[in-house]
Amino acid sequence: MRHRIAVLGAGYAGASAAGYLARHLRPDDVEITVVNAEPDFVERMRLHQLAAGRPLRRRGLAEMFTGTGIRLRVASVTAVDPRERTVTVAGGEGTDRIGYDTLLYTLGSTIDHHSVAGVGEHAFHVAGRPAALRLCRHLDELGEGGTVLVVGGNLTAIETATEIAESRPGLRVALATTGELGGWLAPKARGHLLRAFDRFGIAVHEHTTVERVERAGAVAADGTVLAADATVWAAGFAVHPIAAASGLAVEADGRITVDRMMRSVSHPEVYAAGDSAYVIGENGRPLPMSCASAGFTRMQATAAIVGDLTGHRISKTPLEYLGNCVSLGGRDAIFQAVDGSARSKAWSLRGRTAARLKAFVLRGAAWNMGHPTYGLPTRRRRMATVPRRVPTAVAG
Repeated sequence: MRHRIAVLGAGYAGASAAGYLARHLRPDDVEITVVNAEPDFVERMRLHQLAAGRPLRRRGLAEMFTGTGIRLRVASVTAVDPRERTVTVAGGEGTDRIGYDTLLYTLGSTIDHHSVAGVGEHAFHVAGRPAALRLCRHLDELGEGGTVLVVGGNLTAIETATEIAESRPGLRVALATTGELGGWLAPKARGHLLRAFDRFGIAVHEHTTVERVERAGAVAADGTVLAADATVWAAGFAVHPIAAASGLAVEADGRITVDRMMRSVSHPEVYAAGDSAYVIGENGRPLPMSCASAGFTRMQATAAIVGDLTGHRISKTPLEYLGNCVSLGGRDAIFQAVDGSARSKAWSLRGRTAARLKAFVLRGAAWNMGHPTYGLPTRRRRMATVPRRVPTAVAG
């Protein structure tokens, strides 16, 4: 019997993880099943571009995994039973239960549509491809003179507001945030951000807490009405409730509580990575939900899985950021360097240089996702032999 590894989700964490495991574990010893709700890998970091009307390249998961031995199941995960070690899925092939010996949970996050009234009913978002396409169609219908309100002050909110403003200059764009726009940036970087918003004509409502979303806009806590033909919610993310319902140990926000190796503290045969995992970084603070966190935690989780199955030493992946990179339309960006405590340093890259860096990051992430098992034949020849009771992997 081969050791069964199930990977739930094929985003930035899950797709890379499956490829890494396929490179490092012998196919005669393990079977790897990836479950994903869509047949394609979705570049979430580009979904604000898709919403603004820029088409994205299709990256089919079946093509990505061709020749790897990875089994792809296009279906939605509806339940996880860690006691029976099964996952319930529903899709075009019907409802099924998939058994596992090792589970890697990377189902990611979506918008938090429960905390504020009306978000689920009236707001748009860019946390998934269907949602981004829905927003794009709505913006097409607005035509000249329509109004768009982006709620949030994080990277997603800033990128969404600037991309829409640049791609659709006939629309009036505004952004509402509870604090100062770019308040975490160093002075030069924040000045650059504010000038970009002025250049695009984006109205900014700082220190504004949205209390509810309505069909015709949003209402702030002080009663101010922010009229909009489209309200885009980018004020935070939430994880899917499946982990909390499964009996796995989770934090108050539903993220899976893991140790330094990304193992569930309650069920060590379950690993988590990406937005689904509650991970403490090198600075003693929880890692934020982001693509960068997906990379750190995926590398640590897969190293731990290989090490735990083979007995090889498990290396530690550094869990720290060098900086934040935010695009301001297609030709402008900011890279803000941060220190070990995630506080902004005085140094930053701004303008076209930062935009080229952001484009390089996006291309690198896309290439990595499109080639999840690069070097596979060479890796397999280098695999070491280990005791038969466990799968085998590349030494070290």
